[in-house]
Amino acid sequence: MVKNKMVTIRDVAKESGFSSTTVSIVLNSAPLARYIPAPTKKRIERAAKKLGYRPNLFARSLRSQRSHTVGVMVADMTDPYCTLVLRGIENTLFQSSFLPILTDVHNERARFERYLEMLLDRRVEALIVLANWLFVDIDVLADLAKSSVPTVMIMRELQTDSVSSVIVDNELGAHAALEHLHSLGHRKIAFIRGPKTLADSAQRWRGIRSFAKESGIDLDSRLIVDLPESRDPISSFEAGYKLTEELVKQKRPFTALVAFDDQTAFGAIRALTKSGLRVPEHCSVVGFDDVAASALYTPSLTTIRQPMEVMGATAVGIVVDGINAVLEKREVSAIHRKMAPELVVRESTRSLL
Repeated sequence: MVKNKMVTIRDVAKESGFSSTTVSIVLNSAPLARYIPAPTKKRIERAAKKLGYRPNLFARSLRSQRSHTVGVMVADMTDPYCTLVLRGIENTLFQSSFLPILTDVHNERARFERYLEMLLDRRVEALIVLANWLFVDIDVLADLAKSSVPTVMIMRELQTDSVSSVIVDNELGAHAALEHLHSLGHRKIAFIRGPKTLADSAQRWRGIRSFAKESGIDLDSRLIVDLPESRDPISSFEAGYKLTEELVKQKRPFTALVAFDDQTAFGAIRALTKSGLRVPEHCSVVGFDDVAASALYTPSLTTIRQPMEVMGATAVGIVVDGINAVLEKREVSAIHRKMAPELVVRESTRSLL
C-alpha cells in the first residue's frame, strides 16, 4: 500500500507490469478497452485495488465537461420545514448518482448571489433552490437560462419560463383546514395569517375565504391577525404567542384557531394554555406544514401536511430530466408542479360540545 500520497496511474502501471497507457485505458473504461485481453484487465484491476487507487474524478470531469454535481441552495437551514425536503432531495440525487453541494444562504441576498456564483464556477449541472422566506431576484436566476443550468425552485413559483417550480396547493390546504373545523361544529374561528408580503399567505387566505363563502361562515375581522414580516422562520413561534395573547385579551370569544404554520400554532397553544384555555377542550388549533415536532407536541397538532420529501424528490426528477435534455441538445423548458396537501388529524382539535 502506498502511504501518505495519492496513488497514480503510474503506480498501478509499475505494480501490474503494464504501460501507463494500457492501465489508463482499462481503469477509465475507454473505448479501446474492448481490445485488451481479459487477463490483462484483471491483473490491472487487482493492482489498482491492492494499491487503493481511486480515479481522479476532477480531471475526468474536466475532460468530459461534466461534474455530476447539483447545487442545493437553502434559504435558512434552521427552518424545520427544510429537513424533510432536503431528505427527499438527497435520497433521490443519490439514486441518480449525483452529488449535492449544499449551501445555506442565511436569508441574505448578498450571500445568495455569492453562493450562486461559486456554484456556477464549479460547473454544477443543475440547481435546486429551497426558497422559503428568501427574497429572490428573478433577474439573478434568469441568468441561469443563459448558462444552460436547469433550475427548480421549491415553495415558490416565479413568473418566468426559465425556472421550474415545485409548490404545494396552499389554497386547497387552507380550505381543508377550515372545512375540518366546520365539520366539528366550530363557527367562531380566529385566524393568524402569514406575513402580507409572502405569496403563501394570500394563497392560503383564498382557501379560507372560499370555504367560508361555501359554508356561510362569518369571518370576523376582529379575529383576524397577521404575522409580522420576518426572515427568521423560528420567529413565528413568538409572534404566534403574542398575537394569540392579544386575541384572548380582547374578550372576543372563539372556539378554534387556524394558524399560518406549525410554528405559529405552537406559539398559539402556549399562549392559550397560559391564559387558562385548554387545547382542544376550550379551543381547537390547526397548523400547516406538519414539521417533525407536530406529532410530538402536547397536544399533538392537527395540521395540513405538505408532502415535503416528495417535493424534494420531484425537484430532483425535474432537474435530472433537464440535465439529460442539455446533454442531448434538446430544448429545456420550465416545468411547474403543484402538490396536493393532506389533512392530518391529531389531538389539538375536537368537536364543539
